[in-house]
Amino acid sequence: MSPISNTAWRPAHVTNGQIKFATVLALLAWAFAVYDFILFGTLLPELGKSLGMDEAAQAGLVTWMSAGAVIVGLAAGPVMDKFGRKAGMAFATTGAGVASVLTALAGLLPAPFLVLIRSFSGLGLSEQGVNGAYLSELYGASDDPRIKKRQGFIYSLVQGGWPIGAILAAALTAVLLPHIGWAGCFVFAAIPSFIVAALTRKLRESPQFEAISKIHQLQKSGAHAEAQEISAALGIEEHHKPSTMADIFRGRSLRTTLSLGLGHVLNYFPVQVFSVLGTTVITTIHHVSFTNSLAILLMSNVVAYLGYLTHGALGDRFGRRNVIAFGWITGGIVFTAMIFGPSDFWTVVALYSVGTFFLIGPYSCVLFFVGESYHTRIRGRGAAFVAAVGPIGAILASAAATGILGSGGTWATAAFYFGAIPCVLSGVAVLFARKNQHVADPVHTGADVVVEVAE
Repeated sequence: MSPISNTAWRPAHVTNGQIKFATVLALLAWAFAVYDFILFGTLLPELGKSLGMDEAAQAGLVTWMSAGAVIVGLAAGPVMDKFGRKAGMAFATTGAGVASVLTALAGLLPAPFLVLIRSFSGLGLSEQGVNGAYLSELYGASDDPRIKKRQGFIYSLVQGGWPIGAILAAALTAVLLPHIGWAGCFVFAAIPSFIVAALTRKLRESPQFEAISKIHQLQKSGAHAEAQEISAALGIEEHHKPSTMADIFRGRSLRTTLSLGLGHVLNYFPVQVFSVLGTTVITTIHHVSFTNSLAILLMSNVVAYLGYLTHGALGDRFGRRNVIAFGWITGGIVFTAMIFGPSDFWTVVALYSVGTFFLIGPYSCVLFFVGESYHTRIRGRGAAFVAAVGPIGAILASAAATGILGSGGTWATAAFYFGAIPCVLSGVAVLFARKNQHVADPVHTGADVVVEVAE
């Protein structure tokens, strides 16, 4: 590592206050993105009635919307790498707000337009990838050893925005729907997203992106020697190349993209089967009443939040890759026991809750690990890609389960083959990712600088 000269440019220190503000805002951004996502699922029956759509038509609409969300969600990556991490968060959060506002107009538009409108929700869902990339850089650049030691645990609090957003969607819908209707609920949901998007202007840009931008600025002005000095001192590689989405499929990044992308797609199979369709699976396989199934889902979500915190802390201690893999493999095994085990209430509660703990909990590690696994130059694209492709697994899981049931099969068979088994395989896929991480970390060579290191 070349020492940086006293006169060379370097990023300013990242303060604890800046980190706290970014962490809280990222939590809110993710919670309100989830709010929009869950709100649509909650109000789909009401919206379907307004559009004159039966259940089959509604299901088909959701499939096309999910595909559109995957495509639109990919746009967050280039925005992050081109305009900055702050811009990426504003872009993703604004997308969630736009999706909410335009959905309120769905009753005035033909049904196909709803597919286009709801595709913008993919930007909201990409928020978790944006958060992972941005916060991994910000925490890594901190000179506070407490943050460096517990950065995965801190990020788990942000990822916990999922149950917060889900609870907000359910509670506020129950209160507001009788008074302002489904369209009013969507307008109301957009307001906090737009507020958070406006507040992103007050965020500290990550030092890593600041360094890349400074080097590019010097190169454009012809100051190549100074750019090279800063690049060498900060350990930034391949700064001279413009980044493209194809870069995440080249060199050492290819292995990362394939293993983490495949792992995320496979894991969305059990997410769809055991989380989204959890009540259907429980009531059909074990003949639990619908009321009791809701109680099970509530308890399991509390356990899942504890899973976020636990896996975030364990990732700091044992390495995020290993913790993710162990969690998902264990989750698949536990869900298999739940499917074929006894049907008494407390056994189902215990196995479903433990399975959810190991299925959902590792997500506090997943997107943070993704952010750590790419070079600064393509970190936004890599994180956005892995986050965006996950829902493909949900689409495939729904189609496969429908095929099994349509041919005379049972939910137990469908849940095992397209829920439990892919859960185990998703953990195996993650094990093929590299342990080496391109984490931004300050070193002390006469001045605090940012450097790419390997864990």
